[in-house]
Amino acid sequence: MLSAAERLEKIASIRNLPVVLEASIEGLGDPQLDIPYRSGGWTVRQVVHHLADSHLNAFIRMKLILTEEKPTLKPYDQDEWAKLPDSSMPIGSSLAIIRGLHERWVSLLEAVPESSWNRSALHPEIGEVTLESLLLTYAGHGQNHVQQIKVLRTTNGW
Repeated sequence: MLSAAERLEKIASIRNLPVVLEASIEGLGDPQLDIPYRSGGWTVRQVVHHLADSHLNAFIRMKLILTEEKPTLKPYDQDEWAKLPDSSMPIGSSLAIIRGLHERWVSLLEAVPESSWNRSALHPEIGEVTLESLLLTYAGHGQNHVQQIKVLRTTNGW
Protein backbone atom coordinates (compact mmCIF):
# COMPACT_ATOMS: atom_id res chain seq x y z
CA MET A 1 0.00 0.00 0.00
CA LEU A 2 1.28 3.44 -0.89
CA SER A 3 1.35 6.19 1.69
CA ALA A 4 -0.95 9.17 1.20
CA ALA A 5 2.08 11.27 0.20
CA GLU A 6 3.17 8.68 -2.38
CA ARG A 7 -0.33 8.63 -3.83
CA LEU A 8 -0.35 12.41 -4.11
CA GLU A 9 2.96 12.20 -5.98
CA LYS A 10 1.44 9.73 -8.47
CA ILE A 11 -1.65 11.91 -8.86
CA ALA A 12 0.64 14.88 -9.53
CA SER A 13 2.22 12.90 -12.37
CA ILE A 14 -1.23 12.47 -13.91
CA ARG A 15 -1.99 16.16 -13.31
CA ASN A 16 1.23 17.25 -15.04
CA LEU A 17 1.07 14.97 -18.07
CA PRO A 18 -0.82 17.33 -20.40
CA VAL A 19 1.77 20.09 -19.93
CA VAL A 20 4.72 17.68 -20.14
CA LEU A 21 3.31 16.02 -23.25
CA GLU A 22 2.63 19.30 -25.00
CA ALA A 23 6.17 20.48 -24.20
CA SER A 24 7.60 17.26 -25.65
CA ILE A 25 5.92 17.81 -29.02
CA GLU A 26 6.22 21.59 -29.19
CA GLY A 27 7.43 22.73 -32.59
CA LEU A 28 7.03 19.35 -34.27
CA GLY A 29 5.37 19.41 -37.68
CA ASP A 30 3.52 16.69 -39.52
CA PRO A 31 6.67 15.10 -40.96
CA GLN A 32 8.13 14.65 -37.44
CA LEU A 33 4.82 13.54 -35.93
CA ASP A 34 4.72 10.75 -38.50
CA ILE A 35 8.10 9.27 -37.55
CA PRO A 36 8.05 6.21 -35.27
CA TYR A 37 9.81 6.60 -31.94
CA ARG A 38 11.58 3.28 -32.62
CA SER A 39 11.83 0.84 -35.51
CA GLY A 40 8.47 -0.90 -35.85
CA GLY A 41 6.96 1.34 -33.18
CA TRP A 42 4.18 3.88 -33.27
CA THR A 43 4.61 7.33 -34.73
CA VAL A 44 4.60 10.31 -32.39
CA ARG A 45 1.10 11.08 -33.71
CA GLN A 46 -0.08 7.57 -32.84
CA VAL A 47 1.46 7.88 -29.37
CA VAL A 48 -0.50 11.08 -28.68
CA HIS A 49 -3.75 9.48 -29.85
CA HIS A 50 -2.89 6.33 -27.86
CA LEU A 51 -2.50 8.38 -24.68
CA ALA A 52 -5.99 9.80 -25.13
CA ASP A 53 -7.43 6.33 -25.81
CA SER A 54 -5.55 4.60 -23.03
CA HIS A 55 -6.21 7.22 -20.39
CA LEU A 56 -9.90 7.38 -21.26
CA ASN A 57 -10.03 3.62 -20.69
CA ALA A 58 -8.10 3.96 -17.41
CA PHE A 59 -10.44 6.68 -16.16
CA ILE A 60 -13.49 4.55 -16.94
CA ARG A 61 -11.90 1.49 -15.35
CA MET A 62 -11.22 3.44 -12.16
CA LYS A 63 -14.80 4.71 -12.07
CA LEU A 64 -16.06 1.15 -12.51
CA ILE A 65 -13.89 0.00 -9.61
CA LEU A 66 -15.24 2.80 -7.44
CA THR A 67 -18.89 2.15 -8.27
CA GLU A 68 -19.20 -1.61 -8.74
CA GLU A 69 -18.20 -4.67 -6.75
CA LYS A 70 -15.25 -6.35 -8.48
CA PRO A 71 -16.23 -5.45 -12.04
CA THR A 72 -14.71 -7.21 -15.02
CA LEU A 73 -12.74 -4.74 -17.10
CA LYS A 74 -12.85 -4.82 -20.87
CA PRO A 75 -9.46 -5.27 -22.55
CA TYR A 76 -8.75 -3.71 -25.93
CA ASP A 77 -6.09 -4.24 -28.57
CA GLN A 78 -4.09 -1.02 -28.45
CA ASP A 79 -2.06 -1.95 -31.53
CA GLU A 80 -5.24 -2.37 -33.58
CA TRP A 81 -6.63 0.88 -32.19
CA ALA A 82 -3.42 2.63 -33.34
CA LYS A 83 -4.15 1.46 -36.90
CA LEU A 84 -7.64 2.97 -37.02
CA PRO A 85 -8.12 6.05 -39.25
CA ASP A 86 -8.53 8.47 -36.35
CA SER A 87 -4.93 7.75 -35.32
CA SER A 88 -3.69 9.56 -38.42
CA MET A 89 -5.69 12.75 -37.89
CA PRO A 90 -4.23 15.95 -36.40
CA ILE A 91 -3.37 15.63 -32.71
CA GLY A 92 -5.26 18.69 -31.45
CA SER A 93 -8.40 16.80 -30.51
CA SER A 94 -6.45 14.19 -28.55
CA LEU A 95 -4.49 16.91 -26.74
CA ALA A 96 -7.81 18.54 -25.82
CA ILE A 97 -9.15 15.19 -24.58
CA ILE A 98 -6.02 14.65 -22.49
CA ARG A 99 -6.23 18.14 -20.94
CA GLY A 100 -9.90 17.79 -19.98
CA LEU A 101 -9.67 14.16 -18.98
CA HIS A 102 -6.68 14.68 -16.73
CA GLU A 103 -8.40 17.59 -15.00
CA ARG A 104 -11.39 15.36 -14.20
CA TRP A 105 -9.20 12.36 -13.38
CA VAL A 106 -7.15 14.30 -10.83
CA SER A 107 -10.33 15.67 -9.24
CA LEU A 108 -11.64 12.13 -8.88
CA LEU A 109 -8.40 10.67 -7.54
CA GLU A 110 -7.85 13.42 -4.99
CA ALA A 111 -11.28 12.67 -3.52
CA VAL A 112 -10.83 8.88 -3.21
CA PRO A 113 -11.12 7.87 0.45
CA GLU A 114 -8.31 5.82 1.97
CA SER A 115 -10.63 2.81 2.26
CA SER A 116 -11.22 2.68 -1.52
CA TRP A 117 -7.64 2.35 -2.80
CA ASN A 118 -7.73 -1.43 -2.35
CA ARG A 119 -11.00 -1.86 -4.27
CA SER A 120 -10.43 -4.27 -7.12
CA ALA A 121 -11.56 -5.50 -10.50
CA LEU A 122 -10.83 -8.44 -12.74
CA HIS A 123 -8.85 -7.76 -15.89
CA PRO A 124 -9.23 -10.87 -18.09
CA GLU A 125 -5.64 -10.66 -19.36
CA ILE A 126 -3.74 -9.77 -16.19
CA GLY A 127 -5.98 -10.87 -13.33
CA GLU A 128 -6.99 -8.83 -10.30
CA VAL A 129 -6.11 -5.14 -10.30
CA THR A 130 -6.73 -2.58 -7.60
CA LEU A 131 -7.45 1.10 -7.86
CA GLU A 132 -4.01 1.73 -6.42
CA SER A 133 -2.27 -0.55 -8.91
CA LEU A 134 -3.98 1.32 -11.75
CA LEU A 135 -2.81 4.61 -10.26
CA LEU A 136 0.76 3.28 -10.25
CA THR A 137 0.46 2.08 -13.83
CA TYR A 138 -0.99 5.24 -15.28
CA ALA A 139 1.16 7.66 -13.26
CA GLY A 140 4.10 6.21 -15.20
CA HIS A 141 2.40 5.38 -18.49
CA GLY A 142 2.25 8.87 -19.93
CA GLN A 143 5.71 9.71 -18.65
CA ASN A 144 7.13 6.64 -20.44
CA HIS A 145 5.65 7.76 -23.74
CA VAL A 146 6.87 11.33 -23.24
CA GLN A 147 10.35 9.93 -22.66
CA GLN A 148 10.13 8.00 -25.95
CA ILE A 149 9.29 11.26 -27.74
CA LYS A 150 12.16 13.08 -26.02
CA VAL A 151 14.63 10.36 -27.03
CA LEU A 152 13.40 10.56 -30.63
CA ARG A 153 13.84 14.34 -30.59
CA THR A 154 17.37 14.03 -29.20
CA THR A 155 18.32 11.29 -31.64
CA ASN A 156 17.09 13.34 -34.59
CA GLY A 157 18.34 16.70 -33.32
CA TRP A 158 14.89 18.28 -33.17
